[in-house]
Amino acid sequence: MPLKKSPMTNTSGAISSSYENILRFHFQNLRKRRSDKSKPPFSITKEFILRFNQTKNPKEKEELLDLAKKYILRCKRKLGLKTLGTGKHVNLPTAWTEVIYLAQCKGAIQDEALNMLYASVDHVSFEYDHLPALFFVAESVLYRLCCDASLKAYLYLVEIKLSKICYLVFLRLFIYFLHGHLESFKQHLLRLQPYAYALSFSGESYCKYPNIFSNVQFVLKTMEIICKRELLPGSIFSPVENKRQHKNIDSDMEHSQFNQEGYEINHLLWHCVAAWTCVQKNSAQLNKVLDHLICHKTQLQKKSWLDSVVALLVLGEAAKLNMACLKTLMDLMRDFLLSIMSVQKEDKSCKVDDFSWAWNVVYIYTTILAEICLYAATSNLRKTAFVGFCECKSSRKGILPMDKPEEPELRETSILGLLNYFSSKISENCEQVTWIVYYGLVYNLVKMSWELRGDEEDGLRNLIWQILLKTKEHEKDGRIHNAVNIAKAELNDPTDPFTSYSTKVSSNIGDEVFSKYIGWRIAITLSKLFFPSTDTCILPLKKPLIKRDQTKCLNKKQDSMKKRVLHITVREHPSISRFLMFPYPDFFAKGDEELARIIDHHWQKELKIRQKEEAICETEECKNKELEEKDHFREIMKRRQEKLHKQTKPYELPPRTEVISLEKKMAPQH
Repeated sequence: MPLKKSPMTNTSGAISSSYENILRFHFQNLRKRRSDKSKPPFSITKEFILRFNQTKNPKEKEELLDLAKKYILRCKRKLGLKTLGTGKHVNLPTAWTEVIYLAQCKGAIQDEALNMLYASVDHVSFEYDHLPALFFVAESVLYRLCCDASLKAYLYLVEIKLSKICYLVFLRLFIYFLHGHLESFKQHLLRLQPYAYALSFSGESYCKYPNIFSNVQFVLKTMEIICKRELLPGSIFSPVENKRQHKNIDSDMEHSQFNQEGYEINHLLWHCVAAWTCVQKNSAQLNKVLDHLICHKTQLQKKSWLDSVVALLVLGEAAKLNMACLKTLMDLMRDFLLSIMSVQKEDKSCKVDDFSWAWNVVYIYTTILAEICLYAATSNLRKTAFVGFCECKSSRKGILPMDKPEEPELRETSILGLLNYFSSKISENCEQVTWIVYYGLVYNLVKMSWELRGDEEDGLRNLIWQILLKTKEHEKDGRIHNAVNIAKAELNDPTDPFTSYSTKVSSNIGDEVFSKYIGWRIAITLSKLFFPSTDTCILPLKKPLIKRDQTKCLNKKQDSMKKRVLHITVREHPSISRFLMFPYPDFFAKGDEELARIIDHHWQKELKIRQKEEAICETEECKNKELEEKDHFREIMKRRQEKLHKQTKPYELPPRTEVISLEKKMAPQH
């Protein structure tokens, strides 16, 4: 990076004092838990990390490298990378701590440790017991990103990986926050505030790299919302408190309404979770849910973009399984982009809405589209996400056309549709959204090409390769070429995506390019939170330990309750026999009924609100009509008075005195 930064004080690879205090504090808690257990035959220590980073003896290097590889294998087993974090052998809090230690080692061990941590945080389910270790990972990664990586003069691969891990960790913390599980972790949030405050000044360093800057903005936004809710009475400062935000208070605080009950979820997120639930249960209510979802598309334009991102993630998971959900997702983004571009065309002095945050939502949407192209259930879904719904072949023929039209049209928000639109609008003085979306598309295409290597059906990879080749030949913007170089560095792949075509690579577990499971985990958790049923439980809390004396009392109470139960037979109540003739509804029928009941309840509320609004509009229209009729009548009377010199209304008899006088005049004189 062409920025002047302060020189590094820790260049030898040793652990700094403050980071050492973080690790020491965490391991003291672990030692208290393991006081009754024997010490393992080999464990990761500070001395091992110092020897690994500072030794110059080649023989000792080989021995330490072999030992570090053993640590890696043990951590892989404890993380459960092959079983999605499940199994008796899995111990996530200990494994996450050991992986953070291994990430201090230089070279390939550091890269592999960070890859393992990224894969684990991606696919692990949401459990309350994971929160202390998750806060430790958040604090450790934030420290490395703020106090170590950002002080370097150039962009390093470690910064890219740390920002990706930060995004997943704070996305998980936001889901825990929605469940109300962060109330007892205020001390942990206070420890994160200084690092978040330091991270808020990294905009100049990462603004040229949207893949990192997007993750940083997500972390800051999450900390802002959580701290303003959980630490409002006792917090000294906000994590992203600066001069601009003192002047312009974020409007999503008004939208999200922090009350005593909790964080208010917007309707868009609720309907996206409802759509995913309908897809999972094959419910007939899906089309109605999607229709109502489209009615709330304007909520995507509000500054509460954290809810919008989570909503798009959940709807993206539904789009991997259902074509109607994919069409709704693309229509939402098309309407959102058109509204942004229309505001940007207006005069800057007449700004009504500030969409400076909108690029975060669109950039994450490009990543969701790339994941749908790779991991959707059917080839038709993958093809539609890439090419679009248009059956004509003009989209394929016009891949990155050289003759750029003056006013391009945004027909579809597929990958090709977005490429054709934003590649024709790129320039040195273009809007921020334009070049960032174009950057994100090219960046994700390189990663998709790498992910599809060795695939038997290589038609999609061939098309991606052609797009990247045309981009390299014809695109002159350095920011777009930056996207290709950074994607290659992130993949840690020396091969050139423009020249390599038929190389087959064995995919290793842990070397994940995209986050494959986090959206699925979030959709499951939010579905249980928004639509709880008797068969499923919400995110489990920590189970209290029950002593033996308490179990005896519980057993006695249960025995006494069994004695009090009344056994009703069919002979005593013949109506029960009639009821038993009908089959009981299965799990899916119960789920459909409950989901329909909840949706109907919310729809009835919306109908009442709309009826009230329509009644108000009708009364206003009636008043306006009456006023118009009165004005019209006054004009008629005014014209009548001017022409006939009469003040009476049309077809109105004159007063009695006038009639008598007229009769006298018309009477014959004798």
